[in-house]
Amino acid sequence: MYKNIVVAVDLAHGEAGKALLERARALVDADGTIRLLHVLEDVPSYIAAELPRDLNERRQAEAKVELGVLAEGGNPTILTEVRSGAASGQILQLAEDTGADLIMIASHRPGLSDYFIGSTAARVVRHAQCSVLISR
Repeated sequence: MYKNIVVAVDLAHGEAGKALLERARALVDADGTIRLLHVLEDVPSYIAAELPRDLNERRQAEAKVELGVLAEGGNPTILTEVRSGAASGQILQLAEDTGADLIMIASHRPGLSDYFIGSTAARVVRHAQCSVLISR
């Protein structure tokens, strides 16, 4: 069992996030903590100039509400966090900041672009200092 689990979810794929959270609930100790994380990718500056100024704040607020709904119910302590930036870097940083002993992340079937660039899950696996569970 694990004391401190970081569960990275993509809110665009809600069912995968729900399934991942249920697995985390089964793996966390009774007095453990689950940190539910969603990372908002940064909008390139040339696009951001054309968008409303408060777009980032609205995106953050919407993501916090969706994470709150996802985290409802269940016994373990579930903390939610929304970060901005590169997903893999933010996942790894949260795990380091909180002393996580497990990172859980969903992965899709790799496509051609993943062989050249590498998926978020692959980057997390390569650089994590703790165990990583990849769910498909």
